[in-house]
Parts: sequence; structure tokens; C-alpha cells
Amino acid sequence: MLAHDHMLPCGACIAQIVREGADVKRFVLDTEIEAMPGQFIMVWLPGLDEKPFSLASGVPVAVVVAKVGPFTRTLHDLRVGDRLWWRGPLGHGFTLPNPDVTGPVAKGTLLLVGGGYGAAPLAFLAERASSAGWQVMALLGARSESGLILRERFAALGCRVIICTEDGSCGQQGLITEAAEGYVGHSGREKITAVYGCGPLAMLEALRPVCGEHRVPCQLSYEAFIKCGMGVCGSCAWNGLLICHDGPVIRYSASGEWLSPHDGDATPVSSQMIMSPAGVVPPNDNVTGVPTPF
Repeated sequence: MLAHDHMLPCGACIAQIVREGADVKRFVLDTEIEAMPGQFIMVWLPGLDEKPFSLASGVPVAVVVAKVGPFTRTLHDLRVGDRLWWRGPLGHGFTLPNPDVTGPVAKGTLLLVGGGYGAAPLAFLAERASSAGWQVMALLGARSESGLILRERFAALGCRVIICTEDGSCGQQGLITEAAEGYVGHSGREKITAVYGCGPLAMLEALRPVCGEHRVPCQLSYEAFIKCGMGVCGSCAWNGLLICHDGPVIRYSASGEWLSPHDGDATPVSSQMIMSPAGVVPPNDNVTGVPTPF
């Protein structure tokens, strides 16, 4: 594992480019870092700009990029062997439930709710969770089938995959939050231990009270206009928090209260578990964290 100052840019070459959709590519770099799902890096193209992207993996470093603006269009034009600069990992990522609280026998199912491109960092999390022995249910939603990504990735990890589209072009028709409420509030044998969400702000804000009502803890990855990535410029301020510093993953207790990332009631996702090649990029070309199609 390379040792470096995470706030200073490091140069790297593109080792692989994988097309994940019509305008979505995964860029794999020839370097690696110790990181958690949900953390992000700042990618710098000298002479153009620096933008935040959620990590798709740390070993090797990879990000998934949707072509939506000038920066990402330029990034999409790069080829294998081309060089770029990055710094990170930054922010707080997802954590797994504390086994001292849940106990090995009490382990239930983790529900991952991904709206559009928000599925990408959750696929990274799904691999870590599966490696730790958790059952994972992936609820993936989009406006239409064309907005869905990484369905096969979740299935290959052994996750139970449920698809939901607003126009009914694939899977169940309706809002993903409506489907999520059905599973979170389900009183049958399948116990939802925790919920993880990544997607549009409206989706996250609808999901949070559902979890609180049914007393299920949740972790939600929020987007913001991130510029510095270190909590200095204030451009990502939201509800009294700095998303780049306090997030992008925000944790809520079973009663719906915000939990500081420094609280000791959850176990950080082990960086020594198998890494996933999934990730995400902010579609508006300006945000990160848990950027999704908003």
C-alpha cells in the first residue's frame, strides 16, 4: 500500500477503462490506497479543474464517471496510459453495524438503496459487507431502465437484487422510496438490520424518516458542491454540516438522530476486505460524496 499525504496531489496513469453504460465509464488507475466505501477523491486535470468523485475501489484506485459536463467530457476523452492527478481519500465512508451490538447470531440483512448512479458506491459497500458475512439486499431504482447501472455486479456478489423504475420499463413500477418502506417495515422473518442509501437528495430525505419510524439505523451519502475537500471553503455547507468533512456519509440512529462520525457505535468497513470495482461520479459535474443522478 502506498504511503502518501492524502491532501497532496499524486500522479497516476489510467490502467484500464471499462464502459458501464452509454455515457458512463469506470477509470482504473495504476495505484492503490487504503480507503472505505463512501469516501471520495479529488481528481485534477491541470489547466482545467479539480472535481470530487466517489471511490469505486482503493486497490486499485478507481472511479465511475458519467459524462455530464465539461470536466467529465474531457475525462471521457482520456485513454489508457494517459496521466491525471488525484488526492485522497477524503471524507467519512460507510460503516458496518457493530458486531458487539448485533452479535453474530443476530446478523440480519443490510438494505442498500441506490437511486440511479448512486448504486455505484453501494456496490463497493456490498462487496465489503458480503465479505464480512452479512446478507445484502440491493434495491436499485431509476426513472427508466437506461438509468440503471451495476445490476449484474450486485447479483455476482450474491445480493438479492430488486429493481424499481418510475416508468415501469424494468422491475417494479414506482418510487424506490415506496419500495424501500415496504422492506424496512416488513415484519416477517427477514430482519433489516441497517439501511444504506445513495441517490438524489429527495430520495434520501424521504428514506430517513421511514427508517426512523421503524427504528432502523441508516447511513445516507449526501452530495454537495465540494471545492476544497477539506472543510475550509464552506461551499459544501448543508444543515450545519460540511459534507466534505462531516460526510459525505451521514449516519442516523434507530431513533433518527444524527451520529457524529467519531461516535464508537459502528465498526468502520475494513479496508483489508476485498475491494469492488464499482463506484460513482457526480452527474452534475460539480459534486461528490454520494453523487447520483441529481
